[in-house]
Amino acid sequence: MGTADQHRIPAIVMGRGPTALGILRCLQLAGIPAYVACPKGDQVTHSHWYRPTPGSKHWDGGLGEHGYAALREMPVAQAVLIPGADDAALWSADIPQSELGQRFCISTSSRQTQEILQDKSRFAAFLQDTDIPHPPTFRIDSAADIDAMPFDALDRVFIKPVNSQKFSDVVGVKGIWVKRREDLHELWQKLDGQGFRLMAQEYVPGSAADHYFVDGFRDASGALTGLFTRRRIRISPPDFGNSSYCLSIPLADLPAPIKSMETLLAKLEYRGIFSAEFKRDSRDGSFRILEVNTRAWTYVEFAARCGVNVCEMAYQDALGLPVTQAAKSYRIGEGCVDLHRDIGAVWNQDAGARGSLWKILSQWKRAHYHSFRLDDPRPGLYAARGVLLERLRRPK
Repeated sequence: MGTADQHRIPAIVMGRGPTALGILRCLQLAGIPAYVACPKGDQVTHSHWYRPTPGSKHWDGGLGEHGYAALREMPVAQAVLIPGADDAALWSADIPQSELGQRFCISTSSRQTQEILQDKSRFAAFLQDTDIPHPPTFRIDSAADIDAMPFDALDRVFIKPVNSQKFSDVVGVKGIWVKRREDLHELWQKLDGQGFRLMAQEYVPGSAADHYFVDGFRDASGALTGLFTRRRIRISPPDFGNSSYCLSIPLADLPAPIKSMETLLAKLEYRGIFSAEFKRDSRDGSFRILEVNTRAWTYVEFAARCGVNVCEMAYQDALGLPVTQAAKSYRIGEGCVDLHRDIGAVWNQDAGARGSLWKILSQWKRAHYHSFRLDDPRPGLYAARGVLLERLRRPK
């Protein structure tokens, strides 16, 4: 760290992969010294700005008692925690009420609020008492719950987990289609036997480009100090994947979703970083909320490069400092691409829908890249190497 940084309270990034890398770069943009709690050899460790947590024992980001012990032994008088994963966000919500709260600050909501937003069945139940548009959702605790569902009255139905992080890590997908009630029974019994809590949801009709995101920050006083909106253009894999190419759009394009977020965050007395996903329903034009991330999300660096640095805001709010108010006139029409995923998305997309190859190449040429930057190239090169080795190992 530079001499000027030594007099600033450091931040500790809790996460791994592209999200942790994005948080670290956001802090670097704001001139905030930072350490990273992550496993050794993770992508973020290849960043020019990576520093392991101080002390004789490297904190790998593990939570529970292991995490508490790491914080107790860390030789820092004070630091700000910034989580980049759901479990880390939930775990760190208890820090302010613990004996570590005086040393380790965090901008966070209560555990109850975190649980409502992270547990998709509780979130769906909460939305029932609001006027926020959302897809019909049914928690499945028994076979009787499946029998009680108005299955035949719904459009396409899929099954998804209450906790998407664990499900995705084990099963490898975010959701699974079911065509008949009998299929739902069979799939529920299989996944329930593996310990997953599940729910069924009606699929909101529309294309990948009908997905919109309202990202931002709400401080301790309830002020929305940063708002950033973007549109998904392509997704990989189809239906239940992640954005492979998205575009920053004006706040004025999404008045209804922004109003929904203002209502939701106020009702929950939310504090901290958030990222909400909406889908425009092709049947009636309504924007239905799908989920809310309660921590820094994968495209957090993209938002900062466009002018909305929520990680800087989280740092300021955690320390009780005045929070920077982001301008509403951030950079519009900027693209961000996860190149290796987007190549697959483009390859599998209908030629009429995706447009000309020259259009795609032009998008890639002008886009911000997910991991690769000229001023910090090694994380992107490391990720590219991993993709190449994985493909070479695939059986022919």
